[in-house]
Amino acid sequence: MRKKQNYLTIIALFLCFINSHIKAQTTLIKNNNSWDLLVDGKPFEIKGVTFGYDKEVENYESYFKDLKFLGVNSIRLWATNDNTQELMDVAHSFDIKVMVGIWMRHGRPGMEDDDSFNYLEDQKGMEDMYYNAIKIVEKYKNHPAVLTWGIGNEVYLNIATDAEKEAYSKLLEKICRVIKKTDGNHPITSIDAWTFGLDWWQKFVPSIDIYGLNSYGAGANFLSEELEKRGIDKPYIVTEFGVTGEWDIQAEKNGIKIEPTDKEKYDAIVIGYHDWIKNKPNSLGVYVFHYAIGNNFGSPWFLTHHKGMFRPQYWAIREAYTGQKPIDNIPEIKTFQLPDTEIKSETWVPVTLEVFDVEKENLNISFYYNQRTGSRKRRDQINKLNFRGNLTSGFEIQLPKESGAIKVYVNVKDTFNNIGIASASIIVSDENAKNKKYLVAKTELPFYVYKDGDDLPYSPTGYMGNYQSISVDLNNKEDVHSGKSSLKISYNADHDWYGVAFVDPPNDWGENLGGYEIDGAKEFSFWAKASKKNVMATIGFGLIGKDKPFPDTSKKSIEVKLSTKWKKYTIDVQKLDLSCIRSGLVLFSNAYGSPQNIYLDDVVFE
Repeated sequence: MRKKQNYLTIIALFLCFINSHIKAQTTLIKNNNSWDLLVDGKPFEIKGVTFGYDKEVENYESYFKDLKFLGVNSIRLWATNDNTQELMDVAHSFDIKVMVGIWMRHGRPGMEDDDSFNYLEDQKGMEDMYYNAIKIVEKYKNHPAVLTWGIGNEVYLNIATDAEKEAYSKLLEKICRVIKKTDGNHPITSIDAWTFGLDWWQKFVPSIDIYGLNSYGAGANFLSEELEKRGIDKPYIVTEFGVTGEWDIQAEKNGIKIEPTDKEKYDAIVIGYHDWIKNKPNSLGVYVFHYAIGNNFGSPWFLTHHKGMFRPQYWAIREAYTGQKPIDNIPEIKTFQLPDTEIKSETWVPVTLEVFDVEKENLNISFYYNQRTGSRKRRDQINKLNFRGNLTSGFEIQLPKESGAIKVYVNVKDTFNNIGIASASIIVSDENAKNKKYLVAKTELPFYVYKDGDDLPYSPTGYMGNYQSISVDLNNKEDVHSGKSSLKISYNADHDWYGVAFVDPPNDWGENLGGYEIDGAKEFSFWAKASKKNVMATIGFGLIGKDKPFPDTSKKSIEVKLSTKWKKYTIDVQKLDLSCIRSGLVLFSNAYGSPQNIYLDDVVFE
């Protein structure tokens, strides 16, 4: 009998051992006045980055290998998608933990994005967020890569009224309570900017275990004090961190905020991690923003990679977490200046530029510009500048057809694939640009509204008619005209009409500035087919009328009879005003007796 009991005990212990290693339990403990995070009973200090390569499945192995090189032990996701399971599998194979993001919508267009949601009236939308959160936890709770759940991001910052903030808080607490019942192995983090969420969390959301605080620059040094002032006895994670952002910069020239130098960006991470974050008693660690690649306004300021090249932030993460200096130094831009006067567009102006590279590599120089006015995407956009000259004789740039102050960048690339970037500003005069009614992002032709995948300029958020029966698949693989995927619009009812509009900004019907200036386009074309013969559809672009503050400047569509074979359709747009097309694709159709699918591919202005 004793032998049988011993045998059963060994089996039970073995099963517990296996189970604990499958679930990778995360716990919080408090020693005196200090909080610690434990993973499977061992102390775990978060040396993290926010992760921006979640869509590049084929490159996961190389990215996580690189993160290990940088000393990173955790990544933060803002949300999940179809690739998250594979991402977490690869993360676990490299012993990297994941803060699994659960996205919560914002109450108004603001710092984070252009979405708008009503927490006082949209019960269906809140139910969707609630069930989505529980679904995510159910799906991933036993994955060994899970470190903590990260719910929301800067939602309080992007909600206008206290009544809405209270409604959001109560929804958040409801979600947190259910998560605690569903998963006892991982703590809950909720995230907001700086300390905007603290009072609301304290009063309405006691089920949060860890406060996630996005803080840039020296502000991270004061987070611990802010919690102490409010009598908060909970740990926190600096869930986004880097050099001071534009929103906190005071110094400016020509009305444009002066961006920190590359050295300041590097030092903010290295010095900031050790002096402002690492040794705080209730700090569990940090996620540096942002391990990603980009080519827009935020890319030179915050990202580890710009146009595929290493930025100072990349090497700074490595030194902060491992103590190791860069293998190869970023070229240093000692001086970058432009004339301090207003100059007409298309004029060639001299540039004062002094560059130094420790390794004395061959350097490649290029110039770009950015506008800080207009729509969000216009403000984010970085455009090429014509330039001439060299480092020996000097450079000139040709000013673009813009009106007002522009931000000009010099990019200095070395042979190691490092890139140093500095910026300056200049005021440009141009009468035609001055009289533009809608300041929106520029495009280069051909401009694809849809071509493979879900990284699209417009979002399919304009559902009309019997909208409850509509579904949109941006990555349909079953029937493709060209490339890897096509657009599939499914209507699952047997009667009534329906419509779908691809718009910018998402979820907007003309109340906010958005869209694109599609200058020079001569035609709009698309390939289309249907799941059955003789499906009638009206397809084109432009939806928002002039009764709205920010309409489409043109609308054009054609009625087509779709067959079960791919066919190309073309619309002449040469005489249309394309200065602000905010509805890049619009489709209307009816069902007569049975559901139907419509497929579109290669939707393009050219």
